[in-house]
Amino acid sequence: MWDFSTEPEFQAKLDWIKEFVREEVEPLDLVFNKFCHSYDVTDAKAVAAIKPLQEMVKKQGLWAPHMGPHLGGQGVSMVQLAQINEILGRTDWGPRVFGSQAPDSGNAEIIHTYGTEAQKARYLQPLLDGEIVSCFSMTEPQGGSDPGVFATTAVRAKGAGGDEWVINGEKWYSSNACWASFLICMAITNPEAPLGERFSMFLVPIDTPGVEIIRNVGLFHEPLYSGEGNESYVRYTNVRVPADAMLGPEGHGFKTAQDRLAGGRLHHAMRSVGACQKLLDMMCERAVSRNTTRGPLSATQSIQLQIADSAIEVQQFRLMVMHAAWLMDQGDHAAAYTAIGMCKVLTAKTYREMSVRAMHMHGSLGITNELPLGNMFVTSMVMGLADGPSETHKFNIAKRILREVKPAEGLFPSTHIPSRQPAAREKLAKYL
Repeated sequence: MWDFSTEPEFQAKLDWIKEFVREEVEPLDLVFNKFCHSYDVTDAKAVAAIKPLQEMVKKQGLWAPHMGPHLGGQGVSMVQLAQINEILGRTDWGPRVFGSQAPDSGNAEIIHTYGTEAQKARYLQPLLDGEIVSCFSMTEPQGGSDPGVFATTAVRAKGAGGDEWVINGEKWYSSNACWASFLICMAITNPEAPLGERFSMFLVPIDTPGVEIIRNVGLFHEPLYSGEGNESYVRYTNVRVPADAMLGPEGHGFKTAQDRLAGGRLHHAMRSVGACQKLLDMMCERAVSRNTTRGPLSATQSIQLQIADSAIEVQQFRLMVMHAAWLMDQGDHAAAYTAIGMCKVLTAKTYREMSVRAMHMHGSLGITNELPLGNMFVTSMVMGLADGPSETHKFNIAKRILREVKPAEGLFPSTHIPSRQPAAREKLAKYL
């Protein structure tokens, strides 16, 4: 059991990460500061700036901490990964510098788990080396993240090179497709099968004929039609890929997606703990620095209440994430899925409420582009939808909990006092 202590050797690594992120990574956030700039592999200046930092991380034995040692990662436990990601989550560039950015981290994990040796050589190794970025192309415009209404299909065909799959359909919110070297596309391969066996996954190079980025969509704080958004609307028109482009067995796509998304949700939560701690730090600094005619903000009860609420919420959030990570380390995946769903819901709620609180505490400065609070607020809204909307996770959490509950026997609840008293009096009769 995790006992709330950290091994001295690993604590030393965490201390190094904290200093390194503060001194070397945070300056990147200030200079290469477009939203999602860290994914833009076409920015030669930014790439040149991070290369030496990535080498320093590798020399410290901290590169790609989410992957096993045989893949160039560290093979750390999920609890240790949570501690690392909490630090990296305070910055935009931290995950990229450490080779653990989403969605590449989750994509790497499923290629490692389900990919062939040829697929690993072509896609996984460059991804782990930090040379390319990737895209998970699952969500569809007509149904969001609900696979029950997905329409993108992959049909077997004969081609000049042998057996092929032909993909047709549209995908919405395919993050980073504009910079990705390849996409992992989820498509229907057996429309008559049950939902869980209807889909397969395909590795599709971005330059495959028929792959079209209709437009790159920005978030609501970015200029409309600027072309700078990184949430791509993708059309697949008779996209032909060889039979060996399938990732995992045919009909296995739904399970692959669930495996990938569960880990991704927990990674998001880990990084968001760090972001929320940063928000708390900003609020505390503002409270003791800003003076009014009645003294510092920190002397007012309303500010004190907000600081206390925020500190409590961050600690609750951190402990819930650590518990989910611990469950994963124990191999209790059934319990972990419920805990990860809870973390997913709490991520959006805590992050959103704290970012709004921090903006208000900073007054007019808080809603300008001279502080990171606006971007943090937008990210908090994304967390409520990314990898499935919070509402869906609440439904699933409730269903799992209620599955274990037995109905009350008789007309009244099992805690009904008049119904229980006779038996209790009989049990304690010698004392009455």
